[in-house]
Amino acid sequence: MVRLRVLTANDWPLWREARLAALAESPHAFKSRLADWHRGGEERWRARLETPGTYNVVASLNGLIAGMASGVPGEGGVCELRSVWVGPGARGLGVADRLIAAVETWARRSGATTLKLAVIPGNDPAVALYLRNGFVLTGERGELLSDGVTTEQVMTKPLRPTEGG
Repeated sequence: MVRLRVLTANDWPLWREARLAALAESPHAFKSRLADWHRGGEERWRARLETPGTYNVVASLNGLIAGMASGVPGEGGVCELRSVWVGPGARGLGVADRLIAAVETWARRSGATTLKLAVIPGNDPAVALYLRNGFVLTGERGELLSDGVTTEQVMTKPLRPTEGG
């Protein structure tokens, strides 16, 4: 059974476990590198979860970490979807869809009208996931990657307000 858990700063060990697993298993999918996150202790992990207005969620499958995602507030009605990852043993089971839906719900409740993300070029499975979840490629280029040449691909999804919200 897949369970989602919204994290607080006190859940930093769980976030650390998920984040390090993601960076180790899928280094090609993230701008951050595993070595970057091994530096720093509890304070760094807590700080990540204490960033004002953020939403961090971890999925578990049969009691084991299965995936993660974050929502980050932005400006002008735009929130960002970040750090999406699903472990190999949980892929194809709808875990990513549930994580994305949870961040979308958070974004709507935050008053966002758009959910935005950046994906590393060549990460075709991620692009397909996001397209399936209603995102579109914008043609806008994101941040410059460490190679000094490549930029992230930006995708967005318009959000409708939740009923009563």
